[in-house]
Parts: sequence; structure tokens; C-alpha cells
Amino acid sequence: MTAQVLTPLLAGVPLLLGLAGLLLAPGDGGRERRRAAATLGIAGAALALLVSLVLAVVVDEQVRVTQRWVTFGDLDVTLGFSLGPAAIYVALAVCVVALFVQVYSVAYLHDDPRYAPYAAQVSLFTGAMLLVVSANDLILLLVGWEVMGVCSYLLIGHDRRLPEAPAAAVKAFVVTRVGDVGFLLGIAWLGVSAGSFQISDVLAHTGTSTVALLLVLAGVAGKSAQFPLHTWLPDAMAGPTPISALIHAATMVAAGVYVVYRLFPLFAQSPAALAVLGVSAAITLLLGALSATAQDDLKRVLAWSTVSQIGYMTGALAVGSPAAALFHLLTHAAFKALLFLAAGAVIHAVGTNLMSRMGGLRQHMPVTFWSFVVGLGALAGVPPLAGFWSKENVLVAAAHATEGDGPAPAWVGWVVWLAALAGVAITAWYATRLLLRTFFGYPRSRTEQWQVGFDDARYDEPQGPPHDPPGLMRWPIVLLTVPSVLLGLAAFLPAFRSALELEEPHLGVSLVLPIVLLALGAASSWWLWHTAPGADPARDLGRLRPLFAAGFRVDDLQNLLIVRPVRAIAGAARLADERVVDAAVEGTGTSATRLGAVLATVHRAALPRAATAVLTGALVLGVAAAIYGAAS
Repeated sequence: MTAQVLTPLLAGVPLLLGLAGLLLAPGDGGRERRRAAATLGIAGAALALLVSLVLAVVVDEQVRVTQRWVTFGDLDVTLGFSLGPAAIYVALAVCVVALFVQVYSVAYLHDDPRYAPYAAQVSLFTGAMLLVVSANDLILLLVGWEVMGVCSYLLIGHDRRLPEAPAAAVKAFVVTRVGDVGFLLGIAWLGVSAGSFQISDVLAHTGTSTVALLLVLAGVAGKSAQFPLHTWLPDAMAGPTPISALIHAATMVAAGVYVVYRLFPLFAQSPAALAVLGVSAAITLLLGALSATAQDDLKRVLAWSTVSQIGYMTGALAVGSPAAALFHLLTHAAFKALLFLAAGAVIHAVGTNLMSRMGGLRQHMPVTFWSFVVGLGALAGVPPLAGFWSKENVLVAAAHATEGDGPAPAWVGWVVWLAALAGVAITAWYATRLLLRTFFGYPRSRTEQWQVGFDDARYDEPQGPPHDPPGLMRWPIVLLTVPSVLLGLAAFLPAFRSALELEEPHLGVSLVLPIVLLALGAASSWWLWHTAPGADPARDLGRLRPLFAAGFRVDDLQNLLIVRPVRAIAGAARLADERVVDAAVEGTGTSATRLGAVLATVHRAALPRAATAVLTGALVLGVAAAIYGAAS
């Protein structure tokens, strides 16, 4: 009974407190209003975390709560919730990251006059993701899915002082909406085919259409930033850094992976859908990793790394290992939240996102430096950090899939495995480059920028040399290092493995190749740095560097093949509407008006003139009648 009462509250509490926070006036930057906004935001995340902790204790099997909501013909849409041990682990990750983001934001946005709506939107964002995690009805899941889209639009465009923020927000909204059209059609197809929108009933239905699953994957590609709908995510870095942490670690990009995890029994019946997912995952993994190697913006490196790491998760799903995908999702939530919040500390201290204007921060920001060491080590898969164990599961699953024993064709296993191995070396290369460029060497600026200040409108002018952030920003960073180090070891706990249906970690020769590739990637980046101290290792990418920096120009290609033709068609349609449709309608009215004016003039004629006109008309009609009679 306790679990059934608490399950709806998991998403309900942050959603309600987020709506309450929206009632706070955004324009008043007073201390009392900021305190109220912070209290509501932190309370929403903290209470959701408390609910998830209680559920983690009391729930040992699937819990379902169903209440009829509305009926469409023979189809019932329900307020249905379902939570099992695996879903609760995801909810815990979402709540922890959301709580740390809310606490961190109090200091990070200490002088933001629009902090009140910001905190409320973060609460709504959190509640929407928890709704996706806990919903047992596809329509209810869609509600959470779309609320996340709205919140991402509002939060990415939060900083109105940045000219690129509104464009980035619109791009994120539009690109994800493109995928969401397919997602909506896909879940409608699944619900109608099963005769119910409840996920448990949909999973029990046999004979699911591959087309419906491909439509769902379109939405997943948009929300989880997978090729070819990944282009919005790097540009979304225009949003506040805590929001980047929330989007990358716990909400938007994780939502798509989790939906495929929830619906995986359907995907397991469709080798074609898994093949499409596998090819997209391999392309995304390599495209994201290679693009990260050439970025100068610290946050864009991390953004492209997210694109790549989500590729590992979707690759694990494609080769038939949803447990490995979910395990990597959980570890990624920890170390990516750590990296973004630590990046925020660096940006807050030096006043720029550009690594070309950083350097030499290791001695001035020791806490932030070691946090980056842990986060980047987990990202690259350095043993025994969390990312090593989860990535190892993905690689093992892909290697097993090459034997053709899983639901996907054997060639899909080869594609994902080879891409994942290459990704290990490339990830180690750009992670090492980021660490060296940011924290080692000397400050690369006109002069030491903490002595002369800077002109970036996003941040306060630094006072004195850079230093570790204040307590409200520092403690979330420090605490996130714990799961980034230890969470991977949960794979050795029987209860955790049972909840995720995860295989026990392999400690054999299968680990040798990934570790060798990891060492080669890191060593090559370090060697390029060492041979030309202070120079960017990316310089050796040569002519490929502009291509990688531009994300392989996928944006330009989409603009050429899709955006321009659509705009041309829209322009032609507008012209046809104005010159043909509008002209016909307006012309009819104008003609009628002019004819009426002529007839009015005739009716206003003097009596002699009118009589003459009548007689003339009679004469004409008489002559015409005579001619017609003679002719007949």
C-alpha cells in the first residue's frame, strides 16, 4: 500500500512545486523572492529523492497503480504508473542530479533576476522526466515527454543576454519536434494495435509493426540527440551550465534511451528496427567522439561526448543488451553531471568557455581539477572508475552479438563493437586533451586574465586569481565524485545485477584490448602536448580539424537538403496563396463592388433618361425576337 501511494507522488511532487514556483514574479530579484524560489526548487527535488529512497527500500517487484483518465471510443487512457527496481534506480539518479543542480544554481545564478522561473522550470523538468520513468501508459508518458521539450526550450534560452541563446532554444525545440511527430504516430500505432495504451498491455501484444517501432525511434533520435537529429545538443550549450548538466545527465538525452529500454521486448521482435538502431548508434558514437576532438569550447567538448556516450547506450540496446544500456546510463548520469558542474566552476572562475584562454588552473583550483580527473577518467573508461565497468558491459554485449546469438543480426554486433572500440581510443584522446588544455601549462590569454578582467557579458568580472567555487557549488561537485568512482562496482552486487538483469563483470582477456586502446589514445594526446608544450594537440588533425569542429557539417547538409527546399516550397505556397487564392477572393469582392456601383448609378438616373433606356431595351429585345422567329 505504501508503494502504491508513493508511486504517483514521485513525479507529482516536483511538478506541483514547479507549478507553484511559476506563480512567483520573474522580474523581482529581491532576496525574499529568491529564497522562496530556491526553497520550492530544492524542496521539490529533495522530496522526490526521499520518495525514491523509500520506494527503493519497500519495492522488490513491479508496482502498478491505474486510474481511468479518459476514454476514446474503445481505448482507455489511464493515469497509470509502474515502478520496478530498475526504474527506481533511474529515478534515484534523476533526483540526485536534479537536487545537486538546484543547490548549485543558487550560487551560480546568484544575481539572475529571472531565477524564480528558472528554479520552477527545473522542477517541472525533473517531474516530467520522473513521469516518463514511472508512467505505465503511453499517453501519460507522452505528456512527460512533451513537458520536457517545453522546459528544455525555456531553459536553454534562459539567458537573454546571449544572442545565440534564443536561436539555440528554437533549434532544440524544432529538431526534437521533428522526431516527436514520428514518436506520436508510433505510440498511437502501438496503442491502437494492442487495444490499450497501458505499456504492460502493449508489451503483451504480439505482432508489433516494425514501422511503428521505427516511428518511435525517430522520437528517440530527437530526444536523445542521435544521428541524424543530434545537431541541437551542442548548440544547447548556450543555456546555463547547470541546465546542461541536467539535460545531459538526467533528463532529455536519457529519456530516449529509457523509452527503448521500457519497450525493448517489442524491439527484440524486430531485427530490422534493431539494425536501424545499431547503425545509427555506431554513426553517432564515432561522429560525436571525433567532433569532440576539435572543439575549443569546454562545454561543447562535453556536449559532443554526450552524443557519443548515448551512442554506446543505444548500441547496447541494438545488440540486445538493455541491461548494459541502463547501467551505462546510470554511470553516465554521475560522471557527466560531475563534469558539467565542474566545467561551470571553471567558467565561473575565468569567465570564458574557451580552452584557448584557459590553462594553468591546476594549482589555483585543486578541488575542481581533481573532480575533472575523476570525471574524465570515468568518461574515458579508466579502471576502476564507474565508466570502465559500464562501458565494459557494452563492449562484451557487442562482442557476443557478433556470434549471431542475439535478436539483432550478427553484422549489427560487428558494427557496434568496432565503433565502440574505436570510441574508446578517441574518447581517451579528447579527454586527455581537455585536461591538459584546461589545467596544465600556462594561462593562454592576452595577459593573465584574472589580473586584467574580461569582456564576457555572461559572467561577473573575476576578482583576483581563479579559485575553487563557493560551498553551494563545490559540495555538489565533490559529492558527485563518489558515484563517479564507486557506482561501477555495484555490478558486483547481486541485488543490483538482479534489478537490471545485468551479467557479472568479466575480468578476463576481453578487457585487454579496450585498456590498450585507452592507453594509446591518452598517450598520443599527451605526447602531442609534450612535444610542443602549450600547443593544442588538435593542431595535428590537420585539414580534418575544421570538418570535425563543424560536426562533419551535418547542419550545413540538413540546411541544404531540407531547410532550403522547405523554405522554397513555403515561399512558393505563400506566393500562390497571395497571387491566386487571395487574388481570386479579393477580385470577386472588388468586381461585385464595382458592378454594384455601376448599377447604383443607373438606378439614380433622371426619369427621361431612364424611360429612354427602357424603350431602347424593349426595342432591342423586340428586334432580337423578330430575328430569332425569322430564323426558326
